[in-house]
Amino acid sequence: MAGERKKRIHEKKKRSFWKWIVGIVMVLVLGISGMTYSMYNSFSANLKETHVNINRDQSKQRAKQVNFEKRDPFSILLLGVDSREGENGRSDTIIVLTINPNSKDTKMLSIPRDTYTEIVGHNTNDKLNHAYAFGGIKMSMDSVEHLLNIPIDYVAEINMDGFSDMIDAVGGITVNSSRAFEQNGYQFKVGTNKLDGKAALAFIRNRHDDPEGDFGRQERQRQLISGIIKEAVSVDSLLNYKDIFNSLGKNVQTNLTFSEMMKLLQNYQDSISNIDQLRFEKGGGEIINGIWYYKMDEKELMGISKELRNHLELP
Repeated sequence: MAGERKKRIHEKKKRSFWKWIVGIVMVLVLGISGMTYSMYNSFSANLKETHVNINRDQSKQRAKQVNFEKRDPFSILLLGVDSREGENGRSDTIIVLTINPNSKDTKMLSIPRDTYTEIVGHNTNDKLNHAYAFGGIKMSMDSVEHLLNIPIDYVAEINMDGFSDMIDAVGGITVNSSRAFEQNGYQFKVGTNKLDGKAALAFIRNRHDDPEGDFGRQERQRQLISGIIKEAVSVDSLLNYKDIFNSLGKNVQTNLTFSEMMKLLQNYQDSISNIDQLRFEKGGGEIINGIWYYKMDEKELMGISKELRNHLELP
């Protein structure tokens, strides 16, 4: 009788224990689900401000449209527009990313804004950043595609002043400076620098006293963007998702749809956080009709084009 009673008490305690465990699991699931639902709503709401339709046909270099569910490699053009320096209407930063989920990496190429090239749709040869002034996002995409001989599948236009909001939203970024300098009241030391948004803007705007000129600035821009990407996909940044989505809504325009962005987060996260940076180094300056241009080294251009095509798994 006593043994039977002890057995019933033991079973009751056992059931209570499992109810307690199930209860904790349910709280965690509901909490995560609530956060996911909240994130979904925030992202969806901000996308209305972010998304832009571009009247542009699929690239002739694509036999078929990119499919994110099938994890196809793709490219995206980043155009940083900075009106602060009196260049309103020109793309101050021109960066191409090729993203391959099979090799699990991203190649980042910064193109000098003064590159002398054909402006597709304008029937002129000019500085590449003038394409944006002449024909906006579409002409920029077409001209970069022609220059690199790769398809440009997507685009994101970024307000450079808005970088400050994005960097603060992800909790700041860490960069590495090859020299010590001062810009806009901020002091940067050789080596590692932890930057908030305003300091980061000063970091990339330094150019005139940089011995590498615009190339030094391009390197800092690459560090800034790769830093934002790495911080944005970190676990800690999930806690600040509302700030991140708000900063995107105010400062970014892209032709990526909400559905495509969700598939990117699901299928390409490993690739996006592993960045290999490329740069043009062998070209040189040339004065044409009294204006300075950057002329590409044709052999180097062909080599980089081939590397990007291979990364996109194109013939």
